[in-house]
Amino acid sequence: MLYANGINNHDDQAQLADRKQLLKDATTATGQFLTNDTFRLNPVVDQWRTAFQQFKKKKGARSSIEALLKLVNQGRKFDPIDPLVDIYNSVSLTYGVPVGIEDRDKITGDMHLGQVSGGQSFQPVGAAADEPTLPGEVAYYDEVGAVCRCLNWRDAQRTMLTADSQNVVAVIEAVTPEQVARTNEAMTTLRELIHQYFGVQPSPVFQLTKENPQAVVPADM
Repeated sequence: MLYANGINNHDDQAQLADRKQLLKDATTATGQFLTNDTFRLNPVVDQWRTAFQQFKKKKGARSSIEALLKLVNQGRKFDPIDPLVDIYNSVSLTYGVPVGIEDRDKITGDMHLGQVSGGQSFQPVGAAADEPTLPGEVAYYDEVGAVCRCLNWRDAQRTMLTADSQNVVAVIEAVTPEQVARTNEAMTTLRELIHQYFGVQPSPVFQLTKENPQAVVPADM
């Protein structure tokens, strides 16, 4: 996890060609994660499906990295969306890890990750109605409701990034030791790209575990 403040996420046409190349290179890098012709047997996909079997989930919920890899497997090319989304998609694809960034100014109180009792309000990005969490589901949540459901499956419209997002929190999860190594590299790259594209200095990276479960926003942010 890391924090960054003072982002200008409005589309920058001067960087558009660079972001296109960033996404192109990242798409090429996914070849290391798509080595089996049977999509579900690729290790990254299988590892996350196994993890998702451990908790209650909405039918069809999949890890965000599986969704991106599936698009690549189907021949999809990624066009720029906005600077922050392009950066975190490129990191996700390059390292085969799920990456999420939320608008901190839209989070009420502290953000938590854990198994929920169910009924937390959640309106998915692009949906017209509320789809509350299920009992036993793993979700990010705050005082108002869920921020991201089924671990890293889908973001809430309430806290999603927009062009006006300025202060953000970024998270990357790992469920195996090998994923932890890639996640650490991914976080370092994400931190560097945020500095490169936005000219701001992100916080140090916080590595959260069961034994070390809390990250505090630095006083100077």
